[in-house]
Amino acid sequence: MAAAPRVRFAPSPTGELHLGGARTALFNYLFARQSGGKFYLRIEDTDVKRSKRQYVDQMFDGLKWLNLDWDGPAVFQSGRSEFHLDTVQKLLTEGNAYRCFCTVEELKKEREKAARSGEGYGYSGKCRNLTVEKIQLRLNRADPFCFRIRIPEGEVAFHDRIYGLITVSNREIDDFIIQRTDGTPTYNMTVVVDDSDMKITHVVRGDDHLTNTPKQIVIYQLLGRSTPEFAHLPMILGPDKRRLSKRHGALGVHEFRKMGYLPNALLNYLALLGWNPDTEQEVFEPSELMETFRLEQIQKKAAVYDEKKLKWMNGQHMAGRSAADLWERIQDMAPEWRANVDKDYLLNVLDVQKKRLKTLLEIMENSDFFFVDPSVYDEKTARKRWKDRSTSELITSYAERLTQLEEWDQETLESELRQLAAERGVKSSSLIHAARLAMTGVPKGPSLFLLMEMLGSETCIRRLETALRKLPSSSHPRQEEPSAG
Repeated sequence: MAAAPRVRFAPSPTGELHLGGARTALFNYLFARQSGGKFYLRIEDTDVKRSKRQYVDQMFDGLKWLNLDWDGPAVFQSGRSEFHLDTVQKLLTEGNAYRCFCTVEELKKEREKAARSGEGYGYSGKCRNLTVEKIQLRLNRADPFCFRIRIPEGEVAFHDRIYGLITVSNREIDDFIIQRTDGTPTYNMTVVVDDSDMKITHVVRGDDHLTNTPKQIVIYQLLGRSTPEFAHLPMILGPDKRRLSKRHGALGVHEFRKMGYLPNALLNYLALLGWNPDTEQEVFEPSELMETFRLEQIQKKAAVYDEKKLKWMNGQHMAGRSAADLWERIQDMAPEWRANVDKDYLLNVLDVQKKRLKTLLEIMENSDFFFVDPSVYDEKTARKRWKDRSTSELITSYAERLTQLEEWDQETLESELRQLAAERGVKSSSLIHAARLAMTGVPKGPSLFLLMEMLGSETCIRRLETALRKLPSSSHPRQEEPSAG
């Protein structure tokens, strides 16, 4: 029986947690949890100038909000420099690395020469075979140097869980730098040491790292350490087929939280960016993803971000949540929202709005008419739905009937309106649209009669009477009756 996998999500805190990073974390998490494995978090913060604590905190908060809980404490790569540097020295001592004294100017000339010849650039290896005497001379002069790996002959072959067998000739890998002149180790060096020390069995990451993988395997081999399995995820592209960025509306995870997206909906959407469950099902709860997800079902083709699809999916998840759950999430977003309103009434409002709107923010921004009388009326709707005095006369009659009702429920309210429309020979819809405008000030909303039942008779009649005073608007004057004489 195979050992349970150990995976890691290893972001750099040089920016906020974005959708691509969140998807990588999700796929690692699902792969580990479905097989009883471990999911670790490692913060790769060795870029001191660009790494920010605020981004670390955002990553922690974002992953916790998505319920992607990691095992054990987070590992900070900056605290492991001793292990990185010791490993470089081991490679040097064993003859698998060497000091390179080439200057920036010399390397620039090599690149220019390669460009003129139309060949891809690779370090020439001019310092590869320096004699002990020449090395000592340069050290005595305090010439700056970096450390480069000594690439052996042969080839690197590995089976990627998504891309299949990949083979690279070692001639295509130059002697890359593993420790800079300032003494800091490079990414390809640190990631091998950290993954090895953490006993990572599977490296699941973006396919922008595919070119790094053969280099890292060389280091594993030279160190005599076990090489993990690899799975490289396809890129997420914007609608223009370019790499996803803020210009496509793809914000950091914390921004989606502020906009009222549900964590389960975002996880659901991210899972389907590249993963094909081989069924028609689109809406998944986390437990269903855990049971269904397979690395081998991830497609090689880049996924395309679709904001409309994300919003639709959030609406599907929101409709299935209880009003109480949504209320708690709104409290987390904006605790002051409608703080003075009776909670039972608020829950009723949420129960109605969750079925027709797509995000919590949309609910907050489009529910004012449940709480306050409209102060203005949508002009375009008024032009179309309340054109003249004839509409006012219908609304006046409806208001009068409402004052006589003994029962105030949806069925009675609708019956009275339709009966009035039939008596006057007009379509019920025309009266419904006008009444909705009076009640809400906007053209769309929940069922008119459900809304009226919730608002109560006093509020509804008051709003109808207010609309009668204000509509038609001054830009659309009432039709005046002809004067006598």
